[in-house]
Amino acid sequence: MTAASSANLREYSVSELAGAVKRVIEDGFGLVRVKGELGRVTRAPSGHVYLDLKDENATISGVIWKGNAARLAVAPEQGMEVVATGKLSTFPGQSKYQIIIDSLEPAGAGALMAILEERRKRLAAEGLFDAARKRPIPYLPEVVGVVTSPSGAVIRDILHRLRERFPRHVVVWPTQVQGKGAELGIAAAIRGFNELAAGGAVPRPDVIIVARGGGSLEDLWCFNEEIVVRAAAESGIPLISAVGHETDTTLIDFAADLRAPTPSAAAEKAVPMRSDLLGEVLNKQRRMIAAEARRLEERRIRLVSAVRGLGRPEDAVGALAQRLDRAGDRLAAALRTRSDAAGRCFAGLAGRMGPRALAVGFARREAALQGVAMRMTKERFLRLIAEHRRA
Repeated sequence: MTAASSANLREYSVSELAGAVKRVIEDGFGLVRVKGELGRVTRAPSGHVYLDLKDENATISGVIWKGNAARLAVAPEQGMEVVATGKLSTFPGQSKYQIIIDSLEPAGAGALMAILEERRKRLAAEGLFDAARKRPIPYLPEVVGVVTSPSGAVIRDILHRLRERFPRHVVVWPTQVQGKGAELGIAAAIRGFNELAAGGAVPRPDVIIVARGGGSLEDLWCFNEEIVVRAAAESGIPLISAVGHETDTTLIDFAADLRAPTPSAAAEKAVPMRSDLLGEVLNKQRRMIAAEARRLEERRIRLVSAVRGLGRPEDAVGALAQRLDRAGDRLAAALRTRSDAAGRCFAGLAGRMGPRALAVGFARREAALQGVAMRMTKERFLRLIAEHRRA
């Protein structure tokens, strides 16, 4: 092309050319589906998500506007194999082409399983799944907390099984259990139950059931999110996970204190069967009565054996009675001997105390008394003379 001919070409401004390229790309491709690995993933404060899709040879930028990002079933993560559906466009400010992504899904179950396994190993290495962290489920809780959707078959099944087995006070924390943002509500519900004060207006549960019905891997993905797993592992209240069907496994199952294969099974594990409990109480009562009867019988046998060892009471007392009789006989003989001796002594004394002996004794006493009287009369006469002279 000569200089003269090039001078006849239309002249574009940078913005005009960038806009023209934008229209050509958008009109030429329309909606596209692109499979690749997520490289950079950036979540802006505005809620938009910026990312890179790449393979071994090229990289394409992409953006998910806030409204679409909130509807994603699985949050995009670096290293995830995905299929992005959207419009090919350009960013006029820098004249770079990018995909405006309407939907983003994992590139098959294998991609999600790879992410799940990597996350499981990482959280297990932190000790979140250690058996030592597990708390025992109380045998008969007063209050059962349930984290699930307030509508649907799951909550009805749980309430029905609890009423059927052993009616308890049930507190339901309603939350979304599928879709974008569901993990935030589930984690907030678990932490909310733990923050309730004992004796408060809303009773604090003794056990928590986190439940959801069956679904695809994508449907259950919110129970694989770290925020949910960490909330379950940190719960001070024993927690039972009941997510999906028996064949479904999510990461909350590893962090829970007990996994139930279904929501109905979780209710069965939370409370005992009332009839079984009554039967157990009656069985223990029978065992206690039988044990007490055996104990009394053993004591009766020991008492009978002890009585036999003692022999007949009259045999034990007979020898003592004989000794007492002999002692009584000896005492009577001794008393008679003593009495006879005393009688003889008295008779001897009485013989010495005859009438003549008494007369002699009385004469001696009379002479002594007369001498005393004469002395007293003389002394009184002398005192009277002395008093007269002084007068």
